[in-house]
Formats: sequence, C-alpha cells, structure tokens
Amino acid sequence: MRRFMCAGAVVVSVAIGVSSAAHAGSGAYEVWASDQSNSVSGASARGVEGSFIWIWDSADIETQLAGGAAAVPRGCDGDPHSVGPCDLNDVFPGTLEELDASGTATGNLLSDLSGFGRLHGMLPDPQNRYVTANIFAPDGGYVGVIDTQTKEAIGLFRATGTNVGGTDTRSVHMSFWNADGSAILIANLNGKVLERIDVTRNGSGKITDLVFNRSASLGVGKGMTVTASATAFRGTNEHGNALIGSVGGSYTTAGFSDLTPNGKCKENGCSGGSDGALGGRPNNVIICPIPSDGDNVYITMGGGGLLVADTSATPMAINGEYGNQAINGAGCGGAQTGDDIWLNAGVSASGAGATWSTFTMYTLDDTAFTTTPNAENSPTPTVVYRDSGNTATGGSTTGASANTSGQLPGTTTRRDAHGVAVTVDGKYIHNVDRIQNKVEVFDTDTLARTTYDLTSADGQGTGTGPCDAASVSDDSGLPSNDPAPDLMERTPDGKYLAIAFRGPTPVSVTHSAQGSCPGVGLVELTSGGAYGKLVGVLRTTNTVDDTPQSAPGGHAYTGDEHSDIHAATVVLKTGAGHKGGL
Repeated sequence: MRRFMCAGAVVVSVAIGVSSAAHAGSGAYEVWASDQSNSVSGASARGVEGSFIWIWDSADIETQLAGGAAAVPRGCDGDPHSVGPCDLNDVFPGTLEELDASGTATGNLLSDLSGFGRLHGMLPDPQNRYVTANIFAPDGGYVGVIDTQTKEAIGLFRATGTNVGGTDTRSVHMSFWNADGSAILIANLNGKVLERIDVTRNGSGKITDLVFNRSASLGVGKGMTVTASATAFRGTNEHGNALIGSVGGSYTTAGFSDLTPNGKCKENGCSGGSDGALGGRPNNVIICPIPSDGDNVYITMGGGGLLVADTSATPMAINGEYGNQAINGAGCGGAQTGDDIWLNAGVSASGAGATWSTFTMYTLDDTAFTTTPNAENSPTPTVVYRDSGNTATGGSTTGASANTSGQLPGTTTRRDAHGVAVTVDGKYIHNVDRIQNKVEVFDTDTLARTTYDLTSADGQGTGTGPCDAASVSDDSGLPSNDPAPDLMERTPDGKYLAIAFRGPTPVSVTHSAQGSCPGVGLVELTSGGAYGKLVGVLRTTNTVDDTPQSAPGGHAYTGDEHSDIHAATVVLKTGAGHKGGL
C-alpha cells in the first residue's frame, strides 16, 4: 500500500465516501453542518459572501431525540458558552493576507477578493483533529482547514486558476483527505484540476505544516494552461493565532497534458488525440474525487466518465479511464468496503439537469488499479442498480430523452442519487435520493437492495415523520415534509445517519434540491442497518440572507428562510483514530 511520508502520521484503514470516513465505536461526537447561504445581507447573488457553520454536541442531540430541549449549536470563538452558528467570515477573517508561491504578499487581503462564500462541505481527517472547509462560490476556489477541538482556522488556500472557462477559472467543489491524513485532495471543479495539499504532522497527529504542492497537480481538461497560481493566506485567526501553510513545487507539462497514458483525450475534442471509447469524457468538471485506502482516487465528472489516479505520484498519475457510457455523469457519492469502491451517478447541477432522472450504483475493484495504467474501461464496472426510469442523459444510452415532471414531492417522477454512507460493520451502503426523499440500501455481500423513506414515522409509509413539524411555515404554498436529503455521515456508535436537508431556497442544484425543513436529519438505523427511519431534525435558519430565490420545477417560495444545508459530517470529540465508513 503506497503512502505519503509525513512526521508521525497515523496509518489507518478507512472507508471513504462523499463525506470523509466516520468512526467505529462509541464516544461523544459532534455533528457539523455546512450552510451554503450568505451570512450577510445585500449580497449580489446566492452563495457568494460568507456562510454559516452549525455544530451540535451529541449529548444535546440525544436530549432532543429523547423529547427534551432542542439541541443548541455551539460557537467557534473559543468561548465554551458561546452559541452558534459560526460565521465563516469570522472563522477566516477578511484581514488575512494573500501570499504567492515565494511567500511574498500579493497586496490582497481576503476581504479584497471575490467568491469567499458557499460552504459546500466540511470533511474530517482520519485522526478527527481537523476538517477541510470547501468554499464553492464561482471563481472563488478556496479551501481551508479548521481545528475540530478549538474550532479555529489553521490554514487557508486558493486553488489554481486555469483557462478552461475564461480568465482564472477555479472553484473548490469538495476536498478529501487521503487514508492516513497525509494529504488533502482538491476537486477544482471549474478549473478542471485535481490538486493536492501535503500535510505534515507531529507524533500526536497535530498538523505542523501544510504545503499546496503545485507539482502534484493533474489537469483533466484539454488545451489547459495555468492563468493564476495557487496562493496561501497568512495572518491571525479569530482566536488570535497565526495560520500556517505555503505554496510549493511547480506546475508540470506532464500534469497538464491532453492525453491519458493510453493516448486518449482526457476530455473529448483535444488536439493530437482521439476521444476515448464508450462515449469518452465530454465535460471534465471534477465533481468528487473519491479516495481509496490504496492511494487511488476515483475522479467523477459532470459529463460522465471516470479517471482513476495514483495520488502518491507527483504529479498524480492516471492509472484507469472510463467513458461516460461505462460510468454515467454527475456522481457524487462513493465509499469503500473491503476492496470494492462504490460510485453512484446522479443529476447534473447545470440547468440541463432539470430534466435528468438518474439513480445508478456501480462497484469497481480497487486492487485492479496499480502504478501500471489499465486499458480503457478495464476492469468492467459492476452495475449494482440502475433505476428503470433513468433518462438517456450523462452518458446513459437508454431511457427517455428527458423527464419534465419537475421536483415537487408527490408529483415528480424524477430521481437523483447523491450522498452515500456505510454502516459500522461495512455490511450496508445507504444512498439517498435527493428528489424522492428515499434511501436505497445495498447489501455489500449479496448486492440485494432495500428501501426506506424519510417522510414517514417508520420509514415504510406509516405515520408522519419529523420533517413535517420542522418545516418552514411562512409560505402556505410550500409543500411540507420535504427533506431533500444531500450529503451524510454516520455517527460513531452506529446508531444514526446525520443527513443534510436542503431548504426552500437552494443555492446549488436548484432544480433538484428544494426542501422544506433545512437542517440535519437524524436517521435511526434499523434491522441491523438494512433500513432506517427519520427520528429528528436539527433545524437551521437564516433570514439574514435576502438574495433572490429560485427553484425550477419546484414551488416559487415567497418566505424569508434561506438556510440551505448541503453537507453534514460527524467528528469524534476525543480526536481518536478510527476505522469505519461514512
């Protein structure tokens, strides 16, 4: 098994999915939620200025679930008695100074730069000491690191700008820790670059250095040039402590070449090569690079297709490639159980996705990818499940050309596979449907499928679930009891899944993500993990944001609620290492 070298790194085996690996065993924990809405009023658009971080303690969660007081979110300012949510603009103050690769100040403060908003997700490292903060506003491209014990920022970077969508195009969709916490893998979506921050730790697991390694960068588009180097930020955080981190290495010609090792275009239409087989890769905006414990990463694309890369190489090196007919588009759910990598396909976030209906689950054998590149579309993915109503979109060659039924619950027939979680024992994979408010569960041994819903009391259609009582009530036309589930993670005791629930004013994927009870849904797992039922909602709210509202195919909401939770993650409070799934 290939590993990065870093001081005192703890080597663990993990199951990775859309949110980073959670934790087997018992112990106190916190649920962290990423609110994409603006934390200021008067912003020019949704999800472009600030965000809110919501953090709840497991003891308060259990009190709420037992019928007691609602769990109160914690603050991030260092005062143990402060109440959240935390403002992203406070955790990363606007006074932070931008530095170039030589460590020289660029003359910009963070407050001078655009796109510092839309907190898309926070993922914990294997040591449970830190989370990445992925800030997804268009052309922003920021990724931060936050200490989970003190709630303070320790590092902040801006990703590489490229020519693929205009001048200095970049954005950080998500970033993922590798299996031992020695690297952070960045999905620079609009820039079409997989990037890497190398992490150094001391013997106790504390991060002592962060280096944005430009030499590791892997461009996946065509005709690519770097138009703006990655940068780092220095200065003092909200606690008065100095940030760490720098930019190192140099961009390489090999990392930004047009061709895969098989001589095929990384992205269709490149110069000097032919498109790959089975549809190739028509649009390589990077959605989610899912890491394995073998140091591979599975790079899903907006237009479909897949590239597999060795993350321990510098630059990171392609060792597998698939066309979009083999792996359909817009997947952002993945996990590892044993040697199997599970990947889904869902609905495109672009406007074209408004008529997509996609719910597919694949598996691949991680041990089949080594330092020697595989032939195209080899090994063949196992199609574990493909919904019979999938449209012929994202590379799928069968089905209707479009599904125009919108997203209103009870009316729509569309589907959208998204967040994934693994049970403690690795026996079951849970995959949410963002539109239908259902969860498909797969037995990792037999591949058998079970289903439960997030709207009824028992998950099987009887009684009314708690999202209804937690629903927004300032617009009588908004359908209630509409969870709109997104990214999720399980708790360390294996009892619950913490699932992000979207709001009535979704910031991203507006045609699939309108919901009525923004916050974090708590699903109690039943039947050994084969089923579940929603037992509570950690409700969030934001009426500071006053930007325009839109949810195509949904309800034209007229109220004031703008909270939009895109991701929920779980952090073990003790900071102990772990082994487990999402």
